[in-house]
Amino acid sequence: MRDLAVEPLTAAAFAPFGEVIAADAARTTYAVNDGTAQRFHALGRVDSDGGATVLSIFRAQPRALPFEVRTLERHPRGSQAFVPLSGAPYLVVVASDPSQPPRAFLARGDQGVNFRKGTWHHPLLALERESDFLVVDREGDDDNCDEVVLDDAWVIASGIVGGA
Repeated sequence: MRDLAVEPLTAAAFAPFGEVIAADAARTTYAVNDGTAQRFHALGRVDSDGGATVLSIFRAQPRALPFEVRTLERHPRGSQAFVPLSGAPYLVVVASDPSQPPRAFLARGDQGVNFRKGTWHHPLLALERESDFLVVDREGDDDNCDEVVLDDAWVIASGIVGGA
């Protein structure tokens, strides 16, 4: 097993894998609804080959640290977004390829992620408490999830949340 460092989730660091969905990541903002709301525009792009774009809520159980990253998945026919609804921090683990070292990001409870189509990632990794996530992804009659078990596990150490 190898240690996997955890870095803060920033738009620049996450760019090779997709977009960060957060107000502070917006490039365009403007007032809407007669000036009673602020729109943080186009934080992510839904990319779907056929099928339908669907919204779901996933309820994730918290993971105990240290945690072993042993599996990755990808969705080759559509992007997938996780948007936290519970306000708790969570982990995002991504890789350009399962044979390459993954990267781990600590996301704040007000940051979502939108994985590009085909991006290898670990399933949801809630921390601290049971957490709900709005998930935007593709539904269709064909298979859109590839999974792989890694030859060697990567370990995320305990004590990372305090540095968020």
